[in-house]
Amino acid sequence: MNATNGSNPNNGDSGYWGFTILFWAINTAIYFSFAVHYAGWTAPIVVGYLLYPIYSIGLTHLLHLELRRRRGRVLPVWKRIAEMVLAVLAIGLVQTFLIGAVDWLFGGRDSLFYQQTALIASAFGATSAVGMWVFVYAFRDHRLQRIQLKLALREAELRALEAQINPHFLFNCLNSIRALVAENPARAQDMITRLANIFRYNLHREPTHTVPLAAEVEVVNDYLALESVRFEDRLRVHLAISAEAGKTPVPSMLLQTLVENALKHGIAPLPSGGDLLIRAERDRDATRIEVENTGQLGANSDNGAEVERGQAGVGLNNTRERLRILYGGRASLQLRNREDGRVVATVLIPANARA
Repeated sequence: MNATNGSNPNNGDSGYWGFTILFWAINTAIYFSFAVHYAGWTAPIVVGYLLYPIYSIGLTHLLHLELRRRRGRVLPVWKRIAEMVLAVLAIGLVQTFLIGAVDWLFGGRDSLFYQQTALIASAFGATSAVGMWVFVYAFRDHRLQRIQLKLALREAELRALEAQINPHFLFNCLNSIRALVAENPARAQDMITRLANIFRYNLHREPTHTVPLAAEVEVVNDYLALESVRFEDRLRVHLAISAEAGKTPVPSMLLQTLVENALKHGIAPLPSGGDLLIRAERDRDATRIEVENTGQLGANSDNGAEVERGQAGVGLNNTRERLRILYGGRASLQLRNREDGRVVATVLIPANARA
């Protein structure tokens, strides 16, 4: 097994800043033109609309950071809408206060905000502007997340197919099945069925991004059964998946990726083979999935830092990115060495995640 720490950066930040700056620049230009038309070129208006886009960008950026922090929470639609409405009203209120304060500071008794109509108009304009920003932001953010998730899912599927339809993997399976045809026809037939199951799982996936963990366990069982013909008694597999954990929706190919890395980079290089343990339990806060194998990270080039920079490391980083997109910071994937000569990969999935 292997990994690199951290996750890929959010590539949408540059687009977010461009959108936000452009939005408030256009909004400022429109409101400034109305203000000049109504009251002329006065110091309060000029200064006020020089400051307006600065604090507007700052306030909406704080909202952006809070939305990113809360990404991945599972809430009813009405609660999400209520939160956004309250955020829009709060920011609109702060903007109105700042607009009025600047105008009063530079205009004194001549400030337009001594007029109730001007105060109401500013409050309506500021709140409407924030509401439009939130609407466009939410649409853009949702679209960006969908694109990122599709790319990550496609990458994971391609890597899984490469690993499973890899000529070496297929060659080993067919050779093993060929040897079984004469001495154990029933087992040879079972191996062919399991190989077909793996291909079917990859080629006929539902158009969703998650599957129940139990479905992942089924295809991993087929994969391990095929590999056990080649490893023979060098591979010792132990599974402990609770019924509740089996219902947990997880990114497709998540467990498969962890198991493949454990075999290829942990157990296969060892002359005596090793143990592979797959555990999953669910508690109040999260479902914990662990894949443990004999071996040590960094112990050799087949299971250490060199591999972490290679294809396997890319596969696990891809898994981390998919977890980030689906659950925000509430899901994680970590690898660590244990003192007893084993490596453990631990995945935490939020307990309230939905398929």
